[in-house]
Amino acid sequence: MVDPYSTGSDRPANLDQNIDSVLEVRKREREQRSASHRVVDRFSRIISRPLYLLGLFAFAGAWIAFNALAPQYGHRAFDPSPFPLLDGILSLAALITTTVVLISQNRQTRIEQQHMHISLQVNLVTEQKVAKIINLLEELRRDLPMVKDRYDPQAASFSHETDALQVLSAIEEVGLTKDPGESDVIPAGSFTPDADRETT
Repeated sequence: MVDPYSTGSDRPANLDQNIDSVLEVRKREREQRSASHRVVDRFSRIISRPLYLLGLFAFAGAWIAFNALAPQYGHRAFDPSPFPLLDGILSLAALITTTVVLISQNRQTRIEQQHMHISLQVNLVTEQKVAKIINLLEELRRDLPMVKDRYDPQAASFSHETDALQVLSAIEEVGLTKDPGESDVIPAGSFTPDADRETT
């Protein structure tokens, strides 16, 4: 019998579909880049390589060596010590490098935020689907005569959709959004949900 979820290779079909979805997202992100961002990305890839740093060292070393040794061979040093022209060139290179890195990081942060929003939406939809499945199973258990009907508080709790704002409020209440060094973080295991507090 042929497995409809198999692609004929060792990988399942849903894996290939997931990979295609991720590639489609990345393709869309590339297509939405402006011309200036494409130039910045190319330059960012260049300056992020070790060869760029080695090139700077080699350029500065050759510049200093030529200007220091030129008078000894009867030539005029165009940038004598303390090499003010070299200092200006390196300062300009540092400014450009810093600006390119900041632009690239800003764009990467926006992409990561988009990915986080996608993950949040997928997780919320998945949670809703799981809650619906639990509700259907609970209804099936109540309707089947051969299955003993009993109240399961855990299943009843899981059958309700999780409120994202309620989760965020709980996280902020225990101090998980604060820096680890802050002293007002509630110790682990000491958090009591509001529902439990009302019953105690």
